[in-house]
Amino acid sequence: MNYPDFETEGRRLSILRILARRNQYTTNEYSLNDELVGAYAHRVSRDRLHGDLAWLEEQQLVITQSPRAGMIVTLTARGHDAATGLANVPGVAKPLPEA
Repeated sequence: MNYPDFETEGRRLSILRILARRNQYTTNEYSLNDELVGAYAHRVSRDRLHGDLAWLEEQQLVITQSPRAGMIVTLTARGHDAATGLANVPGVAKPLPEA
């Protein structure tokens, strides 16, 4: 696996893990991007974040909604399984075991 693929898979896992910790498994794109930078050191453009969210939605891991300003992202049951390591989804890094 090359480094860009490694980084993309890790970023997608980070998105799922952020949503798994959120109240009602939902957040907006701005809060999601802030936590990606602050907690996971993934600084990405809005286009790249939207691309990741579209890909995650195609894989039925999240549901996105676009009201007037910004995108609302909600984790699905399959996405939760991927975030916790119960499901293996090609294109999403598998989480390391808890210590």
